[in-house]
Amino acid sequence: QVQLVESGGGLVQAGGSLRLSCAASGRTFSSYAGGWFRQAPGKEREFVAGNNWSGGNTYYADSVKGRFTISRDNAKNTLYLQMNSLKPEDTAVYYCAAHPTQNYRVRLTTTREYADWGQGTQVTVSS
Repeated sequence: QVQLVESGGGLVQAGGSLRLSCAASGRTFSSYAGGWFRQAPGKEREFVAGNNWSGGNTYYADSVKGRFTISRDNAKNTLYLQMNSLKPEDTAVYYCAAHPTQNYRVRLTTTREYADWGQGTQVTVSS
């Protein structure tokens, strides 16, 4: 099991940027695929972005493709989500998640596929 703690959320105007971080501890983070999800009030938690253990394989939800970038620094045991050109509809609690796999071609886009979760960080985009 790996413990995950998100940070970097906040209030930003539409068109602005934020960078979320997810610090991992407890296990070797380079053995885990990572992902970001979000949940808006009254809605289900939805996939945003994911990457494999090395960060060499990344994939995104269509709604954020071209605006968000997922990355990781395994030396720092940290997963990142750079969010640019933010829109009010991006407002949500953002969660990072991890699953132990070293499958390079992994593609995990549902909540049930991830073993470990952070507590979430609020992102609010004003119009």
